[in-house]
Amino acid sequence: MKKNEVTKTIIITSIIGVLFLIIGLTNRNFDQAKKVYQVYLNGNKLGLIESRDELYALINEEQKDIKEAYNVLDVYPPNGFIIKEYKTYNENIVSAKEIYEKIKNQEDFTIEGYIVKIKFNDEEKEDITLNVLSREIFEEALTSVITAFVKEEDFKNYINNTQTKIEDVGQIIENMYFQETITIKNAYMSVNEKIFTDANELTQYLLFGSSKEQSNYIVKSGDTIASISEANKLNPQEFLIANPKYKTEESILAIGDKVNITLINPVLTLVESIHSVEDQEQAYEKEEVYDSSKSPTFSEITQTGITGIERITRKMQVINGEQTQGVDGTINSVTIRESQKEITTKGGYPTQGNYFENGKAWGWPTNRPYVITSGFEYRWGSFHSAIDISGTGLGSPIYASRAGTVVETNNVCANIGSYRNSCGRTYGNFVVINHGDGYYTMYAHLLQNVAVNVGDTVSRGQVIGYMGSSGSSTGAHLHFGVSRGEPDRGTWLNPWSVLR
Repeated sequence: MKKNEVTKTIIITSIIGVLFLIIGLTNRNFDQAKKVYQVYLNGNKLGLIESRDELYALINEEQKDIKEAYNVLDVYPPNGFIIKEYKTYNENIVSAKEIYEKIKNQEDFTIEGYIVKIKFNDEEKEDITLNVLSREIFEEALTSVITAFVKEEDFKNYINNTQTKIEDVGQIIENMYFQETITIKNAYMSVNEKIFTDANELTQYLLFGSSKEQSNYIVKSGDTIASISEANKLNPQEFLIANPKYKTEESILAIGDKVNITLINPVLTLVESIHSVEDQEQAYEKEEVYDSSKSPTFSEITQTGITGIERITRKMQVINGEQTQGVDGTINSVTIRESQKEITTKGGYPTQGNYFENGKAWGWPTNRPYVITSGFEYRWGSFHSAIDISGTGLGSPIYASRAGTVVETNNVCANIGSYRNSCGRTYGNFVVINHGDGYYTMYAHLLQNVAVNVGDTVSRGQVIGYMGSSGSSTGAHLHFGVSRGEPDRGTWLNPWSVLR
């Protein structure tokens, strides 16, 4: 071999040897690198630790109070906590205890549970986020809310598709849903936030809009559900919702019982679509007739008035236990019993033929068949001083119940209003008639095309407007009020006291 070739071979061999030496050294150093964990909190580095299991165990061991308070097995690091595995030569390793102290002083620890989000369709309402310890607690509370508004048996039959078919009268639930969008997902929740751990407490919040202590009343001798409700500005249905152990208004109260008298303010909106067939009374007309053979002071009911009975089939919506003021679609009816006029015979001399019309007889203000959707009662914390009549349809005629003079009208509100709409003092478009003997009648929530003007003289049965849903309204209906003295200044009377 030539000298140059020998030299070249030696150089190459030396280079290869050096490379193997370097690679060998590198491998030995990598094998000596430590596996560690970098801990971050809200994006900031807290330090390197050797064992993440040790840190988790330390948190669990130190936070016994949290485990006892929430009856859970495990406590977790705060939200914003991240831990990543590395291999490093860095010798600056800190203890799990040191990291624990940093975490404890900066953020709150968490427990596993569920976050419930309630998204409202109403833009005026802010969406709600709830922390719930378990899915079972939320589902139990949701069921309790539903059965506060719906009989438990009816709810079970709806869920199980075992509702009894309507033969003569009765009703079935066709659909049931919450208006809000509700989502629930598993998450880690800060123990510094409100966490619902009890289904009853969550039910109270969902029904009353607050988890604070409610107002209670101790039952005394002579109390009834109706009397307690009226004294506390509730209607009996609202009382039953707040006190689900009582099933009907006729339920017996025991002296010393504690009952909830708080007005409900539900967070959620339960909507029921109901198909109903019911027999409903229809008011009778009243007439006065003349008998010249009788003394002018003579007055006697010579034919007793009898209410008619209509079997009404309809579809309606019930929202949080309250029937909406309108009727969903048209209604059908079959006459079960014809009404009979009440006839009063009076003595004296006739003014025209044998019928004496003095303008004091009361007539029904809508077409028939009709549905009463709200009575003369407390509703939503205030007194509803009229009856709501529905079922004859948007745009159907409204009649003067008695002869009189129109003293006030309003026709500037939109035909379709909404709940708590303040237009027309919440009455929407309306007509007020003075009947000349201290009685006034109010016809509210009309369409804009009111058919009379202030100063007009009207007769009983004359069309004065058309059924609408203006002002504070949840559906097409007539708000019919009767007062002694000017409306909102005099005394409102139950309209049934003059119509029957």
